[in-house]
Amino acid sequence: MRISRAAGKAAMVAMLFAPFLHSQVAPPPTEQIPPLPSAPTPPVILDGWHRPFPGRAEQRKNPAPAPRHDIGGTWDPGPTNGIGASLKPDDGNPAHQPPYTPLGLEMLNRTKPSGGFRSVLPGDTNDPIVQGDPQGMPREDLYELRVTQIVQYPEKVLVLYTYGRVWRVIWTDGRDFPKDAEPRWFGYSIGKWVDDTTLLVETRGVDDRTWVDHAGRPHSPDMVAREWFHRVNQDHLELSVQIDDPKMYTKPWMALYKLPFDLRPPDFDVREMIYAPSDVNEYNRLLANPVSNPDSH
Repeated sequence: MRISRAAGKAAMVAMLFAPFLHSQVAPPPTEQIPPLPSAPTPPVILDGWHRPFPGRAEQRKNPAPAPRHDIGGTWDPGPTNGIGASLKPDDGNPAHQPPYTPLGLEMLNRTKPSGGFRSVLPGDTNDPIVQGDPQGMPREDLYELRVTQIVQYPEKVLVLYTYGRVWRVIWTDGRDFPKDAEPRWFGYSIGKWVDDTTLLVETRGVDDRTWVDHAGRPHSPDMVAREWFHRVNQDHLELSVQIDDPKMYTKPWMALYKLPFDLRPPDFDVREMIYAPSDVNEYNRLLANPVSNPDSH
């Protein structure tokens, strides 16, 4: 995590009913889920460093159709970045809570997030990323999701995230999940094209020290995270995320649905956001420690 000095879509479509990878699972919910609104394209596009972008940044009025089996590019979610589990916001509304099992509730109550309805003071959080641990999956999709670069090869897809300057591999060569594999921070991801424009990805084997999102929602080692990367047309991409973990939740739940991204030109400069201990120490000195110290109130 880098402490920034500036400030630190509508029916369910066929892609959500497509066959899942390697196992029979319940399809995502069939109720109407509105997509996240797409922010209007501003007259001036800023690059990752808040500078006017010199190249072509305006969106075409009539984009070309989506290329077949291709989600590559530099994708910008715009002002909606960092949105979190948008379908289940941590706002205290019981209707927005995921369907916890008793164990899931017990594990939830052990977490002390620094944001949301259950937030604690900065010095009291036990958020793993504060200690420098990776966000892992699916949290990388659900917290501080900013400009994302996707690079495709015949056998794999690379996803490069701005936050933390991390990357992950999605295998698309037909392999199966490894047997008895050691847990990984970002798990093991396998993708399958379910139609010409939708890549369905399953991720398993995620280290259970990570949280599902910034609200501290837990997961077990058996969690399966599913992502739908759907390219709407040449210039637009949508991302949906589902959590499936019977130990922690009574049924699968959608955390993100059709988050829209706009395509940026290949020479778009992406900002650096890295966890730097020196920046964190300065944040703690100037803000977290004074706010969390009872004697300072």
